[in-house]
Parts: sequence; C-alpha cells; structure tokens
Amino acid sequence: MAHRGKKYKEAVAKIEANRRYAPQEAVSLVKETSYAKFDATVEVHVRLGVDPRQADEQVRDVVVLPHGLGKKIKVLVFAQGEAARTAREAGADVVADDDAVLKKIEGGWLDFDVAIATPDMMGAVGRLGRVLGPRGLMPNPKAGTVANEKDLARAITQAKAGRVEFRLDKTGNLHVAIGKVSFEPKQLEENFAALMEAIVKAKPPGAKGIYIRSLTLCATMGPAVRVDPLTAQNLEAEEA
Repeated sequence: MAHRGKKYKEAVAKIEANRRYAPQEAVSLVKETSYAKFDATVEVHVRLGVDPRQADEQVRDVVVLPHGLGKKIKVLVFAQGEAARTAREAGADVVADDDAVLKKIEGGWLDFDVAIATPDMMGAVGRLGRVLGPRGLMPNPKAGTVANEKDLARAITQAKAGRVEFRLDKTGNLHVAIGKVSFEPKQLEENFAALMEAIVKAKPPGAKGIYIRSLTLCATMGPAVRVDPLTAQNLEAEEA
C-alpha cells in the first residue's frame, strides 16, 4: 500500500468517502483540499459504460472550455504558402513550412501543446507519427486539428482559447483537465459543465445501459471527490 503523507490524510478527512457531491460542492472541496505548493491542475475522471474494444463504442471529441485551461497554449501549424501566412497572422507560435522544422521535430523537439495541419501537409506529417502519436500531438480531423486554409484561423484561435480533446482510453475511462485551482469556483463549474455536455453529446450509438458510471474531480496530488453524474447533467437514470 502506498504511503500517504500527513497533508494528504488531512485533505481526505474533509471528504465523505461514500458521498456523491453536487458539482458546486465538489469544486469547492477540490479547491479546499489542494495542498500542492504550485497552482495545481483540476482534472475530471469519468468511467463510461462502453466497451473500448468495440468500434461503435468509441468516445472521442473536442470541447472549447469557456475559461480555458489557465496556461498559455503553444500552437504549431504544419502549412505552406498562403496557409502558412494565414497561420502566422492568426497567432501560431510556430509554422512548420520547411524541412528544417520537420527534421527538428523528428529529432524529438516537441516544445508545443497543440499541432494543427492543413490537409495537403498530412503526407509529411504522417512521417512524424512515431514522435507525435505517443504524445497525443498527431493532427486528426476528428479532433479539429486538420483544417483547410478557410478554417485555419478559427482552429488556431480555439486551440489557444482552451480547446480540449477527450478520448476513451483502453480501460473505458476519460481523463480531462478543466483548469487550475486558482480559478474562481464559477469558472471551474462552467468549464466542467461544458465538458459534461460534450461527453453526453459524444455518446456512441453502440453504448447500452448506463453511460456515465462514475465521475470524480481532483487536483494534482489531491484526493478525489466523487460527483453525482445525474446531478452534474440533470440526467434521468438510464436503465441497464
């Protein structure tokens, strides 16, 4: 059993173990029980009633959090010609429009948070899959990170504003950041509500029975606070 420190035990003591809190209460508890010396990230962990092995039960989408993530997002764009100029004007931090940048990434340089590509660049980007893929940085149309020149500026703006991708893992869970402990409670509540709305809308056609089985909020290093899924979205209980 992992050893827990005094601060963690003191934080856990403030949470009722078997209680499922309303979102507002959960947010307050997460802020109160965060004992990290840095501005901890607030995370949402969701266990879904889907089978990740089935193609028609996959859950993957993006959501733009109304208050962002509380950090500056560095955006790299793979584009050429007029699209590269559009990307620079839209505020892209790095524009990969030549082989020098591609080789730099191939060598392991990953000083960016989001990678966006125009369709014509996906052939070149594909060669970087082994570098970008494991770190979740590979541009993907489903995540809104493959955009033509017309939509490029909007994709960059949304990425910088706090667009977050969520994707089902191999155990049927989602793990998504919604901000920082330093956020005002209302900001975290609204980010959380936006995420939950997106997760409900992303319910796959093959899902049967209860979709959201469990839901927790926590801060980095902090204890988990269980949230009532039905209260979180005002959902009626689904029959198994």
